[in-house]
Amino acid sequence: MTDQLSVQKCEACQVGAPQVSDEELPALLSQIPDWIPEVRNGVMMLEREYKFKNYKLSWAFANKVSELAEEEFHHPAILLEWGKVKITWWTHAIKGLHRNDFICAAKTDKLL
Repeated sequence: MTDQLSVQKCEACQVGAPQVSDEELPALLSQIPDWIPEVRNGVMMLEREYKFKNYKLSWAFANKVSELAEEEFHHPAILLEWGKVKITWWTHAIKGLHRNDFICAAKTDKLL
């Protein structure tokens, strides 16, 4: 199996699945350098803001991310604004980060 996140598929993740460990985190983050780990309400998430020339381009990108989410059956928070889209990935079932979040972040970058 390849280490390149963007060609991997999400696996089914349920309550009790392991969160990304403190040891795994730096290696995974190095593969998606534009993403920022954020902690909200004690839950670690991955976040990135993409900038666009106008609302229509932002909207089109948000739609692509939505299609990706359905393909992977893993769904982020998407904040659509004029000229920007903020994407936040985390795994709701485990209240933190799973490898799936890194896979989806890498795939999101490929949508540009």
